[in-house]
Amino acid sequence: MSSPTPRPIRFVHRGEVQQVEGLAPTTTVLQWLREHAHCTGTKEGCAEGDCGACTVVVAERDAATGELKRRTVNSCIQFLPTIDGQALFTVEDVTALGRTAEANALHPCQEALVSCHGSQCGFCTPGFVMSLWHSYEQHEQALPRPELADALAGNLCRCTGYRPILDAGEQMYNAPRVTLDTAPVLAQLAALQAAAPDSLVYEGPNRAAPDQVQRFHAPTTLAELATLREALPNARLLAGATDIGLWVNKQFRDLGEIIYVGKVAEFQGVTLCGGAQPVLEIGAGASLEAAWSTLAQHVPALKEIWLRFASPPVRHAGTMGGNVANGSPIGDSAPILLSLGATLVLRKGATERELPLSAFYLDYMKNDLQPGEFVQAIRVPLPDTSAGVVVRAYKLSKRRDSDISAVCAGFFVRLDGERIAEARLGWGGMAATARRANATEAALTGQPWSEATLRAAQAALAQDFKPLTDLRASAGYRLKVAQNLLERFWLETRVSTPLRADQVQVWPATC
Repeated sequence: MSSPTPRPIRFVHRGEVQQVEGLAPTTTVLQWLREHAHCTGTKEGCAEGDCGACTVVVAERDAATGELKRRTVNSCIQFLPTIDGQALFTVEDVTALGRTAEANALHPCQEALVSCHGSQCGFCTPGFVMSLWHSYEQHEQALPRPELADALAGNLCRCTGYRPILDAGEQMYNAPRVTLDTAPVLAQLAALQAAAPDSLVYEGPNRAAPDQVQRFHAPTTLAELATLREALPNARLLAGATDIGLWVNKQFRDLGEIIYVGKVAEFQGVTLCGGAQPVLEIGAGASLEAAWSTLAQHVPALKEIWLRFASPPVRHAGTMGGNVANGSPIGDSAPILLSLGATLVLRKGATERELPLSAFYLDYMKNDLQPGEFVQAIRVPLPDTSAGVVVRAYKLSKRRDSDISAVCAGFFVRLDGERIAEARLGWGGMAATARRANATEAALTGQPWSEATLRAAQAALAQDFKPLTDLRASAGYRLKVAQNLLERFWLETRVSTPLRADQVQVWPATC
């Protein structure tokens, strides 16, 4: 395979095509904005995608509809080459939109923040503006307050409090409508695509070793990705950079040669495959938002875990395939997928193999991928709730929204009358890898779904796991709350007088 000739990064910003070369491939969008474009409205808070001060909107043409598809992302961890061929919008663009509508006017979302007293120190405000603007462009009327709070879950404010910001999110619709004219942007994106239709190869200095050249590959087809991965088995696969971005910002790690999967459209599909047992096939490059939202459509009990999985900007950038392949013992996808009996499609060159997710993790941060192999898709059998199947997902963390789990659990039980015919329990945060609880499943299977069976399962859980103590939780806490989650599951699903969702949690039920 002949490699494309290296070329500059090209994208649309402030109404013009930007062409960037000579910068390190791991230069973040935020660094380019502040240090090179001198657009300093976007702020750096945490540099790890947690606080939302750096929120921007990235847009591209939707191949299916031809319309402009927009998403919020954290610019502090988004590498600049990943927005090649796309449009970048920042708080300066929102301000310009307001002034276009009326001389010296603010955009309605900015004006609403001012009039509702939604800003004090102001450091977080540009990020809130971008999330509000994204919601404003997506919806023609105010969202219900719980949904608006979900849309702002990736933006943290330490001094104002969220009530006036939520007030602003409702009030911004009262002013005359000011929306983006997407036609010029779509025309510019089409011109970029026509000028550079092939895969991107970008070269620049290595931030970790400035005397070395670092290459960034962005193939556009699955076949090209497979060939490139086989030829460069030691290259770093990059999807949303929601984890790898921290390796660079916080650990100053050298990523070496990079293969970016975000331009491979075939890699991003979420497809329902029919048959006796419907299966949802999730491309490993599908965003967390696309994967979780589709799963929740088919399995409503997963709605809360979807909304609590990180923040919208992280879910827009990150991928479920990356979350699974990363193998973190506190990743939220694996426990749920384990409980659903998911399998992985692994690919090396033109060869594919299918492996149960339960067999994929070998040890802490070690998996069964061979050199040159990658996760191509995740296959999730959809549970048949009409056949006695009950599914639940639970997450415990110090903060409700946008936080890392102390314990995450996915439960699948198939009841035959009052007896448990099948049980799968996936756990995260309880061991060196996400794992099923084999002894606990054995204590449940074949038994009546009764309090006595619950107590036996709780006791068996201590045989399955010897949790660790860390900054998020102690070993004793993890084991105790895991046993408590089993009890909550029983209370919600017991055959006689099960409790409603609003009777077992203090937050409003989401399903």
